Amino acid sequence: MADVTTNYSLPYQEAGDPPDGASLGQDLAEAVDTALDTVEDKVNAYINGPTRTVITASTTWNKPSGAHRVHLICIGGGGAGGGGTATGASQWAFGDGGGAGEYREGWFDASDFASSVSVTIGAGGTAGTGDGGDGGTTSFGAHMVANGGGGGSSRAAGGTNNFSPAAGDRLGGSGGSGGDVAMAGGTGGTGFAVASGTAQGRGGDGGASHMGGSQAGRTNSAGVAGRQYGGGGSGGHIGASSSAVNGGAGAAGAVIVTVYFDTL
Repeated sequence: MADVTTNYSLPYQEAGDPPDGASLGQDLAEAVDTALDTVEDKVNAYINGPTRTVITASTTWNKPSGAHRVHLICIGGGGAGGGGTATGASQWAFGDGGGAGEYREGWFDASDFASSVSVTIGAGGTAGTGDGGDGGTTSFGAHMVANGGGGGSSRAAGGTNNFSPAAGDRLGGSGGSGGDVAMAGGTGGTGFAVASGTAQGRGGDGGASHMGGSQAGRTNSAGVAGRQYGGGGSGGHIGASSSAVNGGAGAAGAVIVTVYFDTL
């Protein structure tokens, strides 16, 4: 075969080429079949539009055939709220809310990614009667990293009013990498107590994720788990002569991948 067409490499004979008979017909038919298959794939991708995948457990993401552009969101795990320790007569105890996970998003060319990418989902912070655990880090390979929120503090049982925040905890996740947009998670709220016979007050609110509102703290109750994805858990609160209560667990993070395919 002497030459092929520019766009789809369809074979043809030129003047002066020796006759090619059945071989030419077969070569041409197979080349047309391959070209039509490529066009069909592009038409299907165009008709079906972009695909969106919400990843909530660590896994491997496989790049689909025909991927052109990818929009990526990563959310770190939320921190847990602090618990309330056991109290004696005329005492109270409470915990501050946990901070929400960091939010990051960005656009990428599909060619930026290998055929498969390791995805890690940041776990929500673990809750107990003491300080809340920090949220875990969410990552999409090395392309994007979103840090988890800090856990809330547990306050020691006491018998006087307390409205003061504890330093150095319950902050929303920040400082990750990758993407075009980066927003720190919401900071967990400070719990409080009012000493008036039976102690009053409530646990601190869980920090708000950029995917949902904050989780409100409650009075004389264990904390409540954070709202997904990446929300901080609220702090626990108890009054006098009570057993310890847990804070609320943080919500796990997530990765949201939207793939845009080749156009016609």
